[in-house]
Amino acid sequence: MKAIEIPKEIQFVVEQFKKASFEAYIVGGCVRDILREIEPQDWDVATNAKPEEIGKIFLHSFSDNKFGTVVVLTCSENEKLKKIEITPFRIDEKYSDKRHPDKIRWAKTIEEDLARRDFTINAIAIDIYDKKFKIIDPFEGQKDLKNKIIRAVGEPEKRFSEDALRLMRAIRFAVTLTKKIWQIEEKTSQAIKKNVKLLNFISKERIRDEFLKIINSLNGAKGIEILRRFGLFKHIIPELEEGFSIWQNKHHIYQVYQHLLLSLNYACQNNFPIEVRLASLFHDIGKPRTKQGEGPDSTFYNHEIVSAKMTEKILNRLKFPKKDVEKITKLVRYHLFYYNVGEVGDSSVRRLLRKVSQEDFEKLLEVRMADRIGSGVPKAEPYKLRHLKYVAEKVSQDPISVKMLKINGNDVIKILNISPSPKVGQVLIYLLSSVLSEPSKNKREILEKEIKKLDKLSDEKLKELVQKAKEEIEKIETKRDEMTKKKYWIT
Repeated sequence: MKAIEIPKEIQFVVEQFKKASFEAYIVGGCVRDILREIEPQDWDVATNAKPEEIGKIFLHSFSDNKFGTVVVLTCSENEKLKKIEITPFRIDEKYSDKRHPDKIRWAKTIEEDLARRDFTINAIAIDIYDKKFKIIDPFEGQKDLKNKIIRAVGEPEKRFSEDALRLMRAIRFAVTLTKKIWQIEEKTSQAIKKNVKLLNFISKERIRDEFLKIINSLNGAKGIEILRRFGLFKHIIPELEEGFSIWQNKHHIYQVYQHLLLSLNYACQNNFPIEVRLASLFHDIGKPRTKQGEGPDSTFYNHEIVSAKMTEKILNRLKFPKKDVEKITKLVRYHLFYYNVGEVGDSSVRRLLRKVSQEDFEKLLEVRMADRIGSGVPKAEPYKLRHLKYVAEKVSQDPISVKMLKINGNDVIKILNISPSPKVGQVLIYLLSSVLSEPSKNKREILEKEIKKLDKLSDEKLKELVQKAKEEIEKIETKRDEMTKKKYWIT
């Protein structure tokens, strides 16, 4: 086995147990990751010491739960290693809620402890002694790691009846561990399909978290399809199955469900934010409920409104935070925005920005790009989408006006001791040009001095300076527009 870099904090914990004549092993997902030569996200240790014995060895520790887990506090500079979870070897007995054991009893060996774990790839332990490492692998997890197989430890049905969330975890591991989809072993697959109803015992929050881990991976779309094939959709998002085998019209070459999966896949492959991935998956979910007619001329009037309402309902059911529900629903609601160069004016773009918000406008365009690829078109971002980006940025930019100045017309009137007149505007225009050239001049005290200097000029000289100032401002406006166009390859 390749040399393993075990953090000094973990090595110290294991050493302290052994000095006290106890066994201690590195266990769980961190072992799986070490064997795959990937840096673990967290670290767990299992021991034959009881909770009270752990507390005597590590004074800076506290008991975490009724299952005997003790958290040891360290002085590590690494956030991941400031708290290390230590769990006594245990055997779990009866799972009435299909999630947590009703009762536990302490096990005597690491092998007994590994036997209660979910999948073989997570049921491997590492023993450290004299800076050497020994692998404890009673269920051949290393072999399954090598062959990219997800296999339940022992009897699959028993594992899933103990913790029904494992039904989703199996699929999550299959699609997230590598770019390649892992195979779910046959008995494990059959047990998942047979026990899908157990998912009803699991809280919506836990289901949501597993669902997000799946969809947030490179293989998110494939994960969704596996969930459907294994029958889990019925207990998570049954609405998605309504689009299965529903053909669309002449603008689409795929069925609704296929279209949604392909849209999601584009979002995953391009590493779009989770809100965009969810909106891409749900943006046309209302089409089956709005379809009228058959064949190439069938219609789906107001499907974006129905899709938004369905999305809101789904996300609330899965206990998404309110702000996320609002954002994703909004992306679905407005994904069908119309834009054509020369037809849609700046005011329409401003209205769209107000509806979606400047912050989420880019996400809306990403949903449209995913929608396009999911429809079978070859180009995600055509000229008109780039042009829309240009117009959106242009109308969002702060206008070049005298309002940018740290001084106003009333100040000019007061300093020059004059009545309101064209001269006030002339002075402000000159000051604006000056500030655009040197932004550091936009300070009240500097501008006041400049106003007093201008007062000493003749009317003709002031008009001459103001005309030049107007020309400079126009050049700056033109240059800014050219740079914005260039940014989006607009001619």
